This record gives sequence, C-alpha cells and structure tokens, in this order.
Amino acid sequence: MLSTGEIFVKQLLNGLILGSFYALISLGYSMVYGIVKLLNFAHGDIYMTGAFVGFFVFGALSVSLGGGWLSIILGMLAAMCVCGILGFIVQRVAYRPLLDAPRLSLLITAIGVSLIIYNGMMVITNGEFMFFIHELDPNAGVSIGNVTITWIQLVLLGITAVLMVVLSWFIGTTIWGKAMRAIALDKPTCRLMGINVNKIIGLTFFIGSALAAVAGVMACVYYGSIHYFMGYMMGIKAFTAAVIGGIGSIPGAMLGGLLLGLLEAAGTQFLGSSWKDVFAFVLLIIMLVFKPTGLLGKTEVERM
Repeated sequence: MLSTGEIFVKQLLNGLILGSFYALISLGYSMVYGIVKLLNFAHGDIYMTGAFVGFFVFGALSVSLGGGWLSIILGMLAAMCVCGILGFIVQRVAYRPLLDAPRLSLLITAIGVSLIIYNGMMVITNGEFMFFIHELDPNAGVSIGNVTITWIQLVLLGITAVLMVVLSWFIGTTIWGKAMRAIALDKPTCRLMGINVNKIIGLTFFIGSALAAVAGVMACVYYGSIHYFMGYMMGIKAFTAAVIGGIGSIPGAMLGGLLLGLLEAAGTQFLGSSWKDVFAFVLLIIMLVFKPTGLLGKTEVERM
C-alpha cells in the first residue's frame, strides 16, 4: 500500500512524462501558428510517423547493435530527419501555395494532409499494433520508498529538457531564430528587408516535425506499442496544451504541455483513467472562456 507522499511522487512522475510528450508536440503547433497562423492538424500524424520510423530503424539496428540506448538514439535521430523532411515537403506542396489564401482553405488542407498520412500508414502497417521490444530493464532505477523512478523515465525527461533548452537557445540567439520571431510579427516587412520568408517557414516546419518525431520514439520506448491511430488523440491533446500555454508562444507550449500532463495525472488519480480525456477538454473549455489567449499568450491587434 502506497502512502500519500508516494502516490504524489508517482503521479508527479507520470504527469511529467506525459507532459513531456505533449510539450514536444505542442511546440510544433505553436511554432507553425506563430509564423503562418495555421492550425496544422496533420501534426499528430507526423508524431505517429516518427514513432513508426523509429520503430523500423531500431528493429534494423538492434540486430547488430543490440536493443539498448544506442539503437534507440539512432532510431530517434533517423525519425527526426525523416519527419523533418516530411514536414518540409508537406508545407512546400500543400501549404505554401495557400499562404495568402483564406485561413479556412489552409485548415481544410491540413485536415486532408492528416487523412493522407493516417490512411497511408494504415495501409503500410495493415492496421496492426506493433510492439517495441528493447533490452532495457523497465524496473531498474532509483527507489523512493515503494516508488521506483526508472532510468528510462529519467532519460526521457532528460532528452525533453535538453531539447527544450536547445530550442529556446536557437529561437532566442541564432539568426534563424530571430528571423522566425520577426516573421511572426510582420511577414511583409521581413520580405522587404531581404529575409527569405519561405525558407524560414520551411525550417520551422522541419524543426516542429522533428520534435514531434522525438515524442513518437519516446512513446515507443515508454509504452512499448504503437499503432496507426496513435497520433489522433495525442495531436488533439497537444493542441489543447498549446492553447492552454498560449498558442504561438514557445515557452507557453512547454508550460502548457507539462501542466496538462500533471493535471491529467491528478485527474486520473482522483477521477479514474476513464475520465482523463474529459478532464483535459473541460480544462480547454474553461481556458477558452476565461483566458482565451492562454497563460503566456498575448492579445493580437489586427492592423488595418
């Protein structure tokens, strides 16, 4: 029987792990929305694609390198590259021609891209569950009373923390990050100043898709199974996290993802696992009613 403190530690850890998945995916939503004001509903399917790419690469490498962290990290890097390129191709083919079209046209296109990726992966995998079998000990770790913080959980949280720090540094200090922030403020003026807007938008899609792929591979390792419809609910939840944090805000996406994960863990503890999705969307409705800009979002003023 776990004590109250041990239950708190366990649910805190569960919430941080789940929140790290949400945060990595919601970063892509916020980055894309901040620059082109597009709700990229295909982003959850990019996450799912990353999970399958990591799964297949891991399976190929584990024959010679073993099923440890080396194969997992290499599979993660491969998934980042493939999904980054996929995200770039999607924006180049489906979104770029419509950047000056009404927002509804972009939204419908995003839904169409989502269905293409979703059904394409269903055909490739025959709609079957696939199981990620590694050689890591799922019970090894640091014990706090009757609660064990596993090395797998610590490594996944560490990867998330490193990626968030690197992304914050990239957006805040590099010339490409400054260009992204400038385009988010005033795209026409950036064009007049010689910034290659289309190139920066493509880079944004690449980075956001690569981060979603990392979350997909992390889900493989943590849950041990993947399926072609895993991106739907995770994408909706990550979008919820982006709205809670303030869509368009990078720190807001990080905060919203972690906060949603923690709140879901608390809701699961007190209300049961069958209510966790209801809990998340009730939270979204409350946020939209009382603070539609999100926790760290800013009110936008339309210029005439």
